[in-house]
Amino acid sequence: QVQLVESGGGLVQAGDSLRLSCAASGRTFSSYAMAWFRQPPGKEREFVAAINWTGGSSSCADSVKGRFTSSRDNAKNTVYLQMNSLKPEDTAVYFCAAGLTYTRMPEAYHYWGQGTQVTVSA
Repeated sequence: QVQLVESGGGLVQAGDSLRLSCAASGRTFSSYAMAWFRQPPGKEREFVAAINWTGGSSSCADSVKGRFTSSRDNAKNTVYLQMNSLKPEDTAVYFCAAGLTYTRMPEAYHYWGQGTQVTVSA
């Protein structure tokens, strides 16, 4: 069992930066691929970024490429999402997720956090 707790969300202006953190419980954190998803208001949940078990491989959605970066610190059981040059369309609830497969597919992730709200004003 893995429990995930996101933090770092908030209200910012367009062009600002935020760093989201996702702290995981359990001693097997390094066994899990981690991902970030988001759900904009009134829309479906969508993939944002994923990072593999070691942090040596990561991917992100085209909509955030060049602006968002995922990283992890296995010693701290934490995964991060650095978000730069934020845009109003990045407004969403952001979720972190853990799974045994490094993929963009949400169905592959077994554990999910409660989410943290990110609001970007124009």
